[in-house]
Amino acid sequence: MPGTGPSILVIGLGSDRVADVVAPLAAAGFSLRVGSVADVAGQPWALVISPPSIAGLAGLQLLAAMSAPQAPRWLVLGDAGQLPVAPRRVQALAWPVAAQSLVGAVQDLLRAAADAPSQPPTPLQPRITMLDERTLREGAVREREQLRAGRQPGDSFLASLRLDEFDRFRGQLPADAAQQVHAQVAALAQAGALADEQIALGEEGDILLLLPGTSRRQALVRLQELAAALANEPLQLDGQAMVFSAVIGYSGLRRSPDAAQCLARAREARVRSALHLDLEPALWEAARTKPARPPGPLRAAWQRVYQKHLLVMQYLLTMAAGLGLPFLVYWWLGTHGMDVSHGVYLVVVVMLLLTAVSIWWEGMLALRRRDPPAEPAAPYPPASAIIAAYLPNEAPIIEDSVRAFLRLQYPGPLQVILAYNTPRDMPEIEERLQRIAREDPRFVPMRVRTSTSKAQNVNAALPYATGEFTAVFDADHQPDPDSFRRAWRWISHGADVVQGHCYIRNGEASWVARMVAVEFEQIYAVNHPGRERLHGFGIFGGSNGYWRSSLLRELRMHGFMLTEDIDSSMRAVVRGRRIVSDPYIVSRELAPETLAALTKQRLRWAQGWLQISLKWILPALRAPQLTLRQKLGMFQLLAWREVYPWVSMQIIPLVAWWAVQAGSLWRIDWLVPIFVVTTLFTLGTGPGQLVFAWRLADPQLKRHPSWFWFYLAASTFFYAGLKNAWNRIAHYKEWRGETAWVVTPRVQAKKP
Repeated sequence: MPGTGPSILVIGLGSDRVADVVAPLAAAGFSLRVGSVADVAGQPWALVISPPSIAGLAGLQLLAAMSAPQAPRWLVLGDAGQLPVAPRRVQALAWPVAAQSLVGAVQDLLRAAADAPSQPPTPLQPRITMLDERTLREGAVREREQLRAGRQPGDSFLASLRLDEFDRFRGQLPADAAQQVHAQVAALAQAGALADEQIALGEEGDILLLLPGTSRRQALVRLQELAAALANEPLQLDGQAMVFSAVIGYSGLRRSPDAAQCLARAREARVRSALHLDLEPALWEAARTKPARPPGPLRAAWQRVYQKHLLVMQYLLTMAAGLGLPFLVYWWLGTHGMDVSHGVYLVVVVMLLLTAVSIWWEGMLALRRRDPPAEPAAPYPPASAIIAAYLPNEAPIIEDSVRAFLRLQYPGPLQVILAYNTPRDMPEIEERLQRIAREDPRFVPMRVRTSTSKAQNVNAALPYATGEFTAVFDADHQPDPDSFRRAWRWISHGADVVQGHCYIRNGEASWVARMVAVEFEQIYAVNHPGRERLHGFGIFGGSNGYWRSSLLRELRMHGFMLTEDIDSSMRAVVRGRRIVSDPYIVSRELAPETLAALTKQRLRWAQGWLQISLKWILPALRAPQLTLRQKLGMFQLLAWREVYPWVSMQIIPLVAWWAVQAGSLWRIDWLVPIFVVTTLFTLGTGPGQLVFAWRLADPQLKRHPSWFWFYLAASTFFYAGLKNAWNRIAHYKEWRGETAWVVTPRVQAKKP
């Protein structure tokens, strides 16, 4: 907004207020720009106008920028009681204010700024009531002596805590900023302290805790609770309310050489915790190195063949385990007078029938449309979208995705954060992203330099999210215009998470993409809503999911899990939180276009689900917050889904053994009624699911009925068996310890 007067930057004002500020100042001849906190350092502004508090870490950024020696004057529009104390050249103006009074106040402020000498801030007196590091270490020495002498049960731990986001701005903040924050952290830590726990301010600027006479499990729970409390408890810093990510490392005193070494180990572990920002305290553990023995000639030859044909070899090994081994068991037992094949057959038939009944039941329940209440229970609040991206992989599509988000129709303030990682600088695409941010202050591009995963990207972005609810998306997603409005209607009426419908928008690209397009309709339009209604809980599938921001900040995403999204779902459900599945909140994404890319994606998913099952089946069955119905659903989702790929193939070794007994396949009585009925019923499950998917599919996909016929043929003759094979191979990979995370290749969607 050009003008001839001094340059003024306006930031953080809502859409209901910004016009009332900009219009009279522009008419008075001031040169104005409506921007973001990042613009403060962009040029020598004469004045910055903002509300008294800006949500998220933008408030911390603003405070740091306005505390710099050459910072401009700062006019705060709002309650004078929220006026920041430490920054220089700051003044408050009550709101609302008449246009003429606003112009006069700005003119008076700029005139006074030209005449007044610069005054340094007056630091506050220290308010820290914690111990110092030396005193805490002396206590740790005594504690270790008690442990070594056997006079203290269990173990004792030293922990080191830092606030990741605060550390990034510490050098730019007022002199008393660290004192203010540390005092509040100490008060929060003392509220949930263990017996005889001690808290100190470390010489490195960290907060130290001595946890005496406790177990490793109790120490972990204590530190997890402290990290979760900090993630949801806004800390006040000169009028700005901010939440931070606590990074914590801890180490046991009993096995440490001395207290000083134990503290050094805790700090070393804390550095590792800071890489993930998942609120998981990191326990120091000694590096374990196993000397590699050179393989012999036969083993070396086998390894070369195995690595060259890895998937084929793993497929053959799992088929041998699933078919050959059971047949040998039936044959050996049968030839020794202990034929168990008929009993096994009855068990297999019953399990397959129960699975088929569950699938049909889910489909029937999904047919009943369910919408959120017509009106939200509260006005539309600020909302945030976090787009997680691996930039080299998604550079061709990322600009289209970002612009699609900025076109969303949401009546409240909408913030769009692109949290991306890249192993190398990409100046061309990063400059274009910065250009979009300059054009639209709602967009925040954020490079997470320490990240190697989607979970780390999301965790790093969460403290910057200003929305009351936050949606998580992969980089190829383009949500429908009313997605955020519909999600808020669910959340405002009690839902904690809302999982939407992921629709494949590049089905024309290849036969693989067409197959996945239909499969996703089956998953998101039938399975997810049907499961929620049958079992009483939904799951978050990694993208197009809308969370209460407070819950997502508390749970975070764990990068050590291959399917961090499902892990977050389990942690939410086990705590009694409600996840809703809404197939009418549609976001359009890209499917893998080749079978090789699809195989890499699904093997990661399958192995991730196995990790989830191993981790969560017992806690879910023991969770007091879950009903019997939900626990049965958890058993089916976590335990039975892992067993099914092996059970479903047992008919083959059973029939092979019966053929050996009878002398040939043709001597088997195939017309046994139970065999005929169960076979027809289970074989009808696949076509039945496809009918449900057709009934509930997105209207755009229904324009391609041939795709459904193609999927029916593909699923019947090879794809259903291939998905089971992927699950079995994933079990083998997990057993072997193969946990490498493979990025799904992206290609740009073809324009219609």
